[in-house]
Amino acid sequence: MSGLWLVIVVGVVFYLLNKDYNSKDFQNIKVDGKQIFEGDLKDHEAGLLISMMAKVAKADGNVCELEAELLSHTFTDISNHFENSPEVREKLKQIYKTEKESFENTIEVAQKYLALTKRDYTKRLKVMEYLLNLAFIDNDFCEAEFMITQDIAQALEIKEKDFNNLIEAFNQYYAQKQNNKAISVQKAYEILGVKQGDDFTTIKKAYRKLVKQYHPDIVTGSGADKSIIEEATKKLQEINEAYELLKKGKN
Repeated sequence: MSGLWLVIVVGVVFYLLNKDYNSKDFQNIKVDGKQIFEGDLKDHEAGLLISMMAKVAKADGNVCELEAELLSHTFTDISNHFENSPEVREKLKQIYKTEKESFENTIEVAQKYLALTKRDYTKRLKVMEYLLNLAFIDNDFCEAEFMITQDIAQALEIKEKDFNNLIEAFNQYYAQKQNNKAISVQKAYEILGVKQGDDFTTIKKAYRKLVKQYHPDIVTGSGADKSIIEEATKKLQEINEAYELLKKGKN
């Protein structure tokens, strides 16, 4: 689900980043065709977005695998709007590496982005959502990440109510995700007929017993009809999934 959420957010943000731009201004991305990069990428809207992402990604002191994936998608999606895309992608990566080392210019970067998007509050709000998605993606929105995103939100002139609503939406999303995971684990215990406190040896023994009971070859050998065999095959798949989930949790 996290992968799907990432793709959806990337898609929506880049739709907003690419609409209604003044193609004569090198600081914005041209929509109706690729442009050759001109000027200093650090002052380009693309570079400023990467700079803000760098601050948020490093706010908690480390960059997790999902954060790295989102950043990689961003480098690629932005650079694809330029004819010299490999060069632009490398420059974006360099901006990220530089900007993640310091938080001192966070507000200055956000204010530069505000100057380029002053008349498009919807776009800035979507970018704020993008940055919060990056902060939440490891399912741990810490105090440092809150402070950095709050500073950026204020510099981008995001309304406090809108900022808080975004945070609440992400809190609910990840709480529900955790709840669904917990329900799945509980269901796995029920499928295998074991208790949550049982050790892995007990779980493995219960699993093997159920495999012998529902394995299609064994069921077929007992002379069962086709519908029963199909049901046993489905049940065995469910048993295997439950076992793999609990095995992963125990390990």
